[in-house]
Amino acid sequence: MKRMRIALALLILLGSFSVSASELDDAEALVQPGLPTAHFNLGSSYYSGKGTPQNYKEALKWFKASAEKGNSNAQRALAVMYYRGEGITQDYREAAKWFVVSAEQGNEGAQYYLGVIHYEGEGTPQDYKTAHMWWNLAAANGHEGAKTNRDKVAETMTPADISEAQQMAADWVKAHP
Repeated sequence: MKRMRIALALLILLGSFSVSASELDDAEALVQPGLPTAHFNLGSSYYSGKGTPQNYKEALKWFKASAEKGNSNAQRALAVMYYRGEGITQDYREAAKWFVVSAEQGNEGAQYYLGVIHYEGEGTPQDYKTAHMWWNLAAANGHEGAKTNRDKVAETMTPADISEAQQMAADWVKAHP
């Protein structure tokens, strides 16, 4: 428990100060057995370059460790890296897989991106109804851009398609209480 507290304290400091490579190695050693949140925070530091030089490969490693332990923010971050090809070969299907895992936990950012990939047909067939559904869910969870995109795609849909997309969203909510 003491090691986890120290690791979390070091991770908080990573965002506030520059740290030396040896201090970063110490923080990594402490979070190896740590919590998914600690792994996510370390991945975020590497991804953004705050407190350490930006390193997408290291960010990917820590996001994946956290994502595999169920952290929805890490799952979304990992999906974004696959989607953009940051530190890894771009892979829309792998991105979609991780976005779904995160979205199923109610992560509005992942729900937003699922709307994008269904709208664009990236890694999945283009489907405006499914895009509308995901943006509707993300908007209901507070994502600002999702409402705009949902309303924009609705302009290209028939009333029957909009109704079906809304029903799909309602069914999804019932299945994911």
